[in-house]
Amino acid sequence: MEFSSKLLENAVNEMSQLPGIGKRTALRLVLHMLKQPKEQTQKLASSLTKMREEINFCANCHNISDTKLCEICANPRRDEQLVCVVEDIRDVMAIENTSQYRGHYHVLGGKISPMDGIGPGDLTIPSLVEKVKTGNIRELIFALSSTMEGDTTNFYIYKQIESYSIITTTIARGISVGDELEYADEVTLGRSILHRIPFESSLKSL
Repeated sequence: MEFSSKLLENAVNEMSQLPGIGKRTALRLVLHMLKQPKEQTQKLASSLTKMREEINFCANCHNISDTKLCEICANPRRDEQLVCVVEDIRDVMAIENTSQYRGHYHVLGGKISPMDGIGPGDLTIPSLVEKVKTGNIRELIFALSSTMEGDTTNFYIYKQIESYSIITTTIARGISVGDELEYADEVTLGRSILHRIPFESSLKSL
């Protein structure tokens, strides 16, 4: 792709680094921004810079937050003894959209995947185990995607905490095997949360 401007080329190259954005789509987006008032482009650039520099991760659940504690963990009406284990922020948003869950979350930041070089130490599993050790958690809900990596991560965490007095459940398999949680429709996901099953029962199907 030939560019008449080095500035345009640099902008397209940076834009194309985003997931799912190829060079042609990046060029279309950059050209669109050039047609907009400068103030609008500056507002976009400023919001991205401000987000990158000032955003926090919740000290309790590792969810993305503007403050030390996210709104969910800081809400006294949420059940702090009920913790839903998810892969990332997109899964928190998906479950919250169902309006069927009133507990807390624990965001792992990924799934165990040796092929991708991701081990337990690369995730927030240690802090989750420490939470369980305090004895303040009544039930842990495994809500990772029903993939091999998700099942492996669930099982690893389960083995780390099985000696503690805690209920472990997993969302019902209304979520198709191999599906990512964030793409499930809200009704199916909501029912999966409500009709969760003991985690030990899910091991029989592995």
